[in-house]
Amino acid sequence: MKEGAAVELGDSSKAASRGNNRGISILDFILRIIAFVCTLGSAIAMGTTNETLPFFTQFIRFRAEYDDLPTLIFFVIANAVVSGYLILSLPISIFHIMRSRAQNSRIILIILDTSMLALLTAGASASAAIVYLAHKGNTRTNWFSICQQFNSFCERISGSLIGSFGGVALFILLILLSAVALSRQR
Repeated sequence: MKEGAAVELGDSSKAASRGNNRGISILDFILRIIAFVCTLGSAIAMGTTNETLPFFTQFIRFRAEYDDLPTLIFFVIANAVVSGYLILSLPISIFHIMRSRAQNSRIILIILDTSMLALLTAGASASAAIVYLAHKGNTRTNWFSICQQFNSFCERISGSLIGSFGGVALFILLILLSAVALSRQR
């Protein structure tokens, strides 16, 4: 009688583990969709940012665009690549919901997620330095802040950075969730 109770207890613990992993997989799917929205929104916001100011006359104008700076171009490309990856990873996330015990695909997803986290962090961090210079300037090197003149431009690029760093935080959560799901399977 005691042996049968131990077998039932083992089966119920495996079922609870599968249920927990299914919940983790559903949360993974939802976080991927939110991260997609953050990164795509950041890429679109940065890629469509420009502002033109008249200078003395209507014919002479100053224009600020994201593609004036290679760092911001890299930011747009990095966010677009990560957005594409997130869309392509959704079927694997759905597969994990259906088969919560899958291990190899989770390991591959952790590796790819870590690569995308590195790319997204590089783009956002490099752009953050440029945005800081746009806001504060650097008087020692005669770089003046442009945000007093190009206010709308600076607001949009700052908002774009917020979305991208939100994507970075979500990727960290995704990697941790995958690691927890893998550790519960052993």
